[in-house]
Amino acid sequence: MLVLSIACLGFTPASAMAQEGGWTLEPSARVEAGVVSAETATRDEQIVVDGDALTFRSQLAFDLEDEDTRFRLEADRIEVVRLGDGRRDSNRNRITAQFDQELNEDWDIQLRARYYDDLVTAESSDTDEIQGSVQVTYEPKRAHRFRARATWREREYDNGTGGAQTTGEGPRLDVQYRHRLGRYHYVTLDARAEEINSDDPRRGYQRQSAKVSYTHPLTRDLRVRPAVEYLNTKFDGRLTETGARRNDELFVPEVELMWWPDRWRIEAEAKYITSSSNLATRDREGYRFTLTVGYAL
Repeated sequence: MLVLSIACLGFTPASAMAQEGGWTLEPSARVEAGVVSAETATRDEQIVVDGDALTFRSQLAFDLEDEDTRFRLEADRIEVVRLGDGRRDSNRNRITAQFDQELNEDWDIQLRARYYDDLVTAESSDTDEIQGSVQVTYEPKRAHRFRARATWREREYDNGTGGAQTTGEGPRLDVQYRHRLGRYHYVTLDARAEEINSDDPRRGYQRQSAKVSYTHPLTRDLRVRPAVEYLNTKFDGRLTETGARRNDELFVPEVELMWWPDRWRIEAEAKYITSSSNLATRDREGYRFTLTVGYAL
């Protein structure tokens, strides 16, 4: 099925409010609407949909910053309206507090705290999460940028009517290298390792993933980004008939087209997800299409 979506994206006052000492306070807002069509999902998306759905997103943020420092407070909500009989609607709320500091010409650091309500995760479709992270960026030249982020997550799971809530916790490490070839012209390598430990045997897991993407400008406002991603997830207490731990592998080629004329943001993405597992019922494959149209100030 072809995917259609319409979005309005972003509202920022034309001028920030200047404060004493060179500080500025800049509020911003964002609204978005769209449609996703998918035969399967990676559970590694902001919007996780298996089927067809309308999506609505709103965001409000405040940035207080000077030349080298920024404080950001942000609220973000996603509504997913599923199409088709028997499909349950869902939503996701997120609150972010963030501090960015430029240390010198080569080094930046970021501290971030986040709260998620009703997040879809690898191990549960209804997760509340509190996380804290530290990110360090090293960019000795415009052509080379290195990033590393360490995150600690505390999770609580809603196990449905009659089910007691359970918890999990664990670290995540993200590393990235981006090579800049020119304006909007990049090669990016991403790697991630994460785990969740839980007394609930259904919730614990370990996951490693790697992704390579290439962003190429076709015109001043139009660019294309092909990518390929590999994910491997091992679950602690989900066992096969032979008693082995369930082990899922996902291979995801994708291509994204981005057209940003002036303040418009028009983006289309197509993925093909192939999953193999030592649990036969988890073998699957299928597409995921999205298209968004937005406007930013």
